[in-house]
Amino acid sequence: MREHGGMVALRRLQGGLPPGDTLDGAVVEIACDESGFSGANLLRSDTPMITHASVDLSAAEAVELITELRSGFRFSPHELKSGQFLRRPDAKAALRWLLEALRGRASVHLIDKEFFLATRIVDLLLTEPTYAAGTRLTQRNRPAALALYRAGRAAAQPWDAFLAAFVDLVRIKRRRPTRETLERFFEVKEFFVRDTGGTPARIVLDGLTPTHVWAVLTRLDNEDRSIPPPLEPMLPALAETVLTWSDGHRRVLVTHDEQSALTADRLLRLQRALTTGAVSPLAGLVMADSRDNPRVQVADLLAGTARRLPDLLDDPLFQPLLSPTSLRDPATSTGGDNA
Repeated sequence: MREHGGMVALRRLQGGLPPGDTLDGAVVEIACDESGFSGANLLRSDTPMITHASVDLSAAEAVELITELRSGFRFSPHELKSGQFLRRPDAKAALRWLLEALRGRASVHLIDKEFFLATRIVDLLLTEPTYAAGTRLTQRNRPAALALYRAGRAAAQPWDAFLAAFVDLVRIKRRRPTRETLERFFEVKEFFVRDTGGTPARIVLDGLTPTHVWAVLTRLDNEDRSIPPPLEPMLPALAETVLTWSDGHRRVLVTHDEQSALTADRLLRLQRALTTGAVSPLAGLVMADSRDNPRVQVADLLAGTARRLPDLLDDPLFQPLLSPTSLRDPATSTGGDNA
């Protein structure tokens, strides 16, 4: 809802998956937002890390927290953003106050974009694609992706070319899968293989076969919706957030800042993929405008701050908020960017 010249304009938010009429059992309500999302533009971006934050604050608690943080500004902003927050004179003290206030009430999931692409290569081109890919439910695939990522980071230029060829290969908005694109991908793969030597990544790369890759491309071009969008990191981030808050016994009702990637069809498939018992941990998802929702504002502030301050990941106050199943190299203590 926005005001224009004294008149109130209503805008229908897109996407979401409304919960059913009744929610049985234990339910936790969370609010989520992200920072650093660049759509399918995963390689040509100044932001190498995406952060997805969630809080279980009530509306009243979020209003109280935002009000306290705004008090540090001479002119109180309508919507408190991380860039503004970190430029205040007492930013360091304010940040510590925020982290203390969110102790046990928040979670942050990190996504290294290159590592995400490594998981997608394994999940799409070496196994059967599923909406559970990239989460703890497919943890068995993580060692292969990690080996690929580490070998790539050591190889530099061949790795960059290999990732670019993969992105070009699986980009959904293209005319048809062409043999030229497929051949180019395998040519670059061989170039990358020569730099991996006898590393575990070599075994992963040797598992890529033109026949299987072509079959996946054909399914993508035939709009097989059972395959998750290849270059969409928000779905596994949301899935992992839900699994974290569910803790194996609660259903999770999500309020999320409007996000075009979270369509009803995709959310329904994700809901089904996360089901391990009688019901799915994802109870439903409702879109909200962060400018009007203080709970989402807090999540947005936390996500933006975590992305902008890579050193924060080593802070003892922040570490309890960090998702242990974040899509990043576990040997890396820090990540993100200073943009």
